Amino acid sequence: MADSDAIAIPHGFRTAAGKAGIKPSGGPDLAVFVADGPCAAAGTFTTNRVCAAPVKWCRGLLPADDIRAIVVNAGNANAATGAQGAANAERTAARAAELIGCEPRQVLVASTGVIGHQLPMDKVEAGLDRLIPRASADASSFDEASRAILTTDTHPKVVSLSYSEGGVAFSLLAMAKGAAMIGPRMATMLAFILTDAPVWPSDLQPILLDAVEDSFNCLSVEGHASTNDTVLILSSTASTAPTLRGEELTAFAGMVRSACESLARMMAADGEGATHFITIDIEGCRDREEARAIAREVAESALVKTAIHGADPNWGRIVSAAGYAGVDFDEGELSLWINGVCVYEAGAPTAFDAAALSAGLKAERDVTLRLALRRGEGRIRFWTCDLTAEYVHLNADYTT
Repeated sequence: MADSDAIAIPHGFRTAAGKAGIKPSGGPDLAVFVADGPCAAAGTFTTNRVCAAPVKWCRGLLPADDIRAIVVNAGNANAATGAQGAANAERTAARAAELIGCEPRQVLVASTGVIGHQLPMDKVEAGLDRLIPRASADASSFDEASRAILTTDTHPKVVSLSYSEGGVAFSLLAMAKGAAMIGPRMATMLAFILTDAPVWPSDLQPILLDAVEDSFNCLSVEGHASTNDTVLILSSTASTAPTLRGEELTAFAGMVRSACESLARMMAADGEGATHFITIDIEGCRDREEARAIAREVAESALVKTAIHGADPNWGRIVSAAGYAGVDFDEGELSLWINGVCVYEAGAPTAFDAAALSAGLKAERDVTLRLALRRGEGRIRFWTCDLTAEYVHLNADYTT
């Protein structure tokens, strides 16, 4: 997480956040990001067929070259809410647009929280009435926004990056929320990326898609794809400065990828009730998709996750998860390392010190699982966390 004092705020953006009364807890639950002028924008979204009203609203608008704001509420997902939910998403955009001085189609919306409840629009609109007039470019305002978008997260997730080379300078600020219901296929929980790099939508969209594929799509907490998964990126200077090309555009793409990867790691580490952050490296597959299939099965195995939580180096659970991933390999090709210790080599267990490995798992929060085949050059890095009694407690009575 970036220190608010060290955050570089991209030019042309202001924000405000506060309490609108949407969360039963009474905590901060509404944030708005306002651009001083029209922004190039792109997005990626959940592939869940049951998707939230704000996802449908944003999908219909992006990519675009004239977005002016993003409104985010926490505590209510506005998902599975039918025609009224769609009307509420549009009404949210309309109220923000009225206050900013733009069209509703220039306002993106995102929601997170409990599914199946209508947004309390009187509270949302009253909150926007209070927040938008005091939107500020101060770092403290962005810090407040990073907290207002959270639900069960234990801390904000923020990345701030800057570039300066050959007289060209730009910055990028990214923030996200997510600690459970994480098993995306084409997007992620909620993530917002603001930049003053001059990049047009025709470049923003593929850059974002590539970054998401290697970050948020390599992340799982429990494999449950959300109804609200959204990643949005806005560029404040695309229409006012020469757009990036060549090495500068490549550098920008690298920044977006780096920011998304950092946020994905933060989400896995902050999984609900998690006591271990698990990195899974798969190598030696025919292609990346084979590697992804194995990584996902290992990451989402309740038996693997509970073993890690209990500091049990139960390698059999890990290799068996790889075996049912749908990848056609011979058992003799497979080897496994847990925290650098080879526990299974070429299809057979090794004589490792189980007690020492268990003690290491118990002492360290970070765990690395490396599985290697001998089929090709395909590889992937995937992130997850362990499964604990606290996770069960949090999700057993989430709405009650």
